[in-house]
Amino acid sequence: MDSQTFRPARRVLIGAAVAAGLIAAPLTAATAASSLDGVWQTEGYGTIVAIGNGKARLYSVTGISCSAPATYQQDGNRFTAAGEQAFTVEHNRLHVEGNVGEKVLRRLEKLPRTCTRPQPTGPLAVFDQFWTDYAENYPFFAAKGIDWRAVRAKYRPLVTPGISEDALFELLASMIRPLGDAHTAIRTPSGKFYEGVRPGTTFPTEKLEAQIRPYIESTALKGLTYTSYGHDRIGYADLPGRIGYLRVIAFLGYGDIPDYTAERVALNQALDKALAGAARLRGLILDLRINGGGSDQLALDVAGRLTNKPYFAYFKRARNDPQDASSFTAPQPFFVKPSQRPRYAGPLVILTGGSQLSAGETFTEAMMNRSPRPVRVGQNTQGVFSDTLQRTLPNGWEYILPNEEFRTLDWSSFDGPGIPPDLRVPVFTAEEFKAHRDTAFTTALDLLRKRKDR
Repeated sequence: MDSQTFRPARRVLIGAAVAAGLIAAPLTAATAASSLDGVWQTEGYGTIVAIGNGKARLYSVTGISCSAPATYQQDGNRFTAAGEQAFTVEHNRLHVEGNVGEKVLRRLEKLPRTCTRPQPTGPLAVFDQFWTDYAENYPFFAAKGIDWRAVRAKYRPLVTPGISEDALFELLASMIRPLGDAHTAIRTPSGKFYEGVRPGTTFPTEKLEAQIRPYIESTALKGLTYTSYGHDRIGYADLPGRIGYLRVIAFLGYGDIPDYTAERVALNQALDKALAGAARLRGLILDLRINGGGSDQLALDVAGRLTNKPYFAYFKRARNDPQDASSFTAPQPFFVKPSQRPRYAGPLVILTGGSQLSAGETFTEAMMNRSPRPVRVGQNTQGVFSDTLQRTLPNGWEYILPNEEFRTLDWSSFDGPGIPPDLRVPVFTAEEFKAHRDTAFTTALDLLRKRKDR
């Protein structure tokens, strides 16, 4: 299991939601270059896309800064770069492969002046870009009671020309630590790393998974070793009484494979095997208590294996005005569509917890309108749903931040506190470990065994 599984889900900065009926017809390779060449500004996301000479350059911009661009190679209307998710541009829409949806683009006459002049350097330039990017894009300051201007007033005077790298790193980390947001992080080339987490929860890590899997097998499964699929991201076991146990610890990383298309193939192959006997089940336990997120589209693909009919999943929108935190892009709706491959549509219990984040949470939100409605057992999820903006500071440090909201059909949001369970029980606590029990699992099992409709 690679360490990236449990990093804040790397849903690329240009990923956004798709509105039904808004996807344009694909361009041909012959017409793509001439119609796409130019400079484009995304709605929200602080991104400029400059296309020309068979390449696309993606700039991350704020009102005061413009980062060195990432360069992609063009093949018709598709753009690729080593180590990055491919994306397509069709007319004025941009779609990242693996993300749900599109982003609206508008043409600019030319690159803004901030992208054509030398960028300021030094500690103060690092601070100013970091603070400004959060000021222009972070959606949750008011909800979390954070006065971001006061943060600037407190910390900027401490940034001196001679400040050490260690001191500057700790200063930036201190600015975002009170957010308690697992989609905020900062990393230096030397390996210093800070990532947020909601207080009282544990960030999912490789070390935690190495502890939890054998614990589940020895307690809940009573010594049974479940069968692993998809590079150990998916596990399945048949339980007595025609109850199935499906464990998903990530919606990405299903093998040493190069791109989203290959990920999707690997996911389908894994689920074909795991759900091969699903038709005979009278109940299913879906365990997401350790889930590091990944691709929202792959999460919707999994949801499509758990229903026989389509239904609404969620809305998604992004901050759209650097000066107005209440301004957002138009909300775009998403839907769960039944797969034509092996699937299960009966009674379902979902185990949830604080070490479940990002796509692990958008999946859970997407399941809320499923019928029959799943019962959630455990604890609140982590509370981070947004794609993350991937940024680089003038000194080469990298950081991420969220800029989107996810909303239910009744316009509820779970950013911050996470999605609550229907039945609140302990999840991997010290007391549970000491007693060698798994209350969430046994509660789910009891619920399914008591059902009379299957």
